[in-house]
Amino acid sequence: MKSFRLKSVLVVLFLATVFVSCSNDDDVKTTNPTTKVALVTEVKGPATGKVNEELSYDVTFIVDNACGEFDKISEVTIGGVKGLQVEAKYPSEVCTQQVPDPKKTVYKFKSTTKGTFEIKFKKSETEFVTAKVVIE
Repeated sequence: MKSFRLKSVLVVLFLATVFVSCSNDDDVKTTNPTTKVALVTEVKGPATGKVNEELSYDVTFIVDNACGEFDKISEVTIGGVKGLQVEAKYPSEVCTQQVPDPKKTVYKFKSTTKGTFEIKFKKSETEFVTAKVVIE
């Protein structure tokens, strides 16, 4: 009888230890990246094009650290002048790579009318980098 009681107590202790040691500390935590405006240093592309023809422009921009990546292009207004800005996303973890290289993205432009157009990207808080294109 003592042997049965001792085995029962040991089984209960073992099961209690198993349940207590299984915790959720292995769950992967998902963090939201941070988005910041990246300043553009250069816009390269064709100077002429045709109506309804898609033109590609290489946009070079600087990120805060080497973990920054292109997120999207959005509209911005500086002193009443409308233009575009590049937004970069940064992981919420600490970035150990601190020296950033200039990054590039491609901006697509297509016009349905003839004329001269200026493609403006935010260069600083007060100015744009401008690329002019004539659509024939």
